[in-house]
Amino acid sequence: MFMFRFLLAAIAIYATPVIADEATWVADARKVAGAMPSKLLGVLKEETEKGGPESAIGVCRDKAPQMAKAASEQSGWNIRRVSLRNRNPKAVPDTWERAVLEEFDRRAAAGENPATLEKSELVADGENKIQRYMKALPTQDLCLACHGAADSLKPAVSEQLRKLYPDDKATGYGIADIRGAITLKKTTR
Repeated sequence: MFMFRFLLAAIAIYATPVIADEATWVADARKVAGAMPSKLLGVLKEETEKGGPESAIGVCRDKAPQMAKAASEQSGWNIRRVSLRNRNPKAVPDTWERAVLEEFDRRAAAGENPATLEKSELVADGENKIQRYMKALPTQDLCLACHGAADSLKPAVSEQLRKLYPDDKATGYGIADIRGAITLKKTTR
């Protein structure tokens, strides 16, 4: 019995720094991921007010990747947006991201609030460890002008989407549907 207690104590002592380290990187990822959507929504709202939703399509296409790149450079995380029903061909999820997006859909269908869905995991990749974090991006009112039911989109929006994204899969969403996720990745040794 003494040996069992000793082993449990040793495991607790050695595991504590790992848990603390994980809590630190997850908190950092959560902070970075939390800042991006609100900044993007602000830019989208401003552009929509200036030129309508058809003009905001360029924000998602051009400015969102620029914002993600700048945030990546500033934070040290590799940041991007992904979706199971992507509009941008660069937004196709990798295997891990796809599994997490599918998990988010199941959790939302079971009644969890989509705005609170997140996942973090330390993934082994050969000799490297990769810190992975994803946060769901639920559809908001502003998003529906370009991501709502295809038959409810303004003709100018539909035309712009056909022109820029001939293989678009990103319509048909309703309010609070999971449009995709922001995904962060950082390699450590």
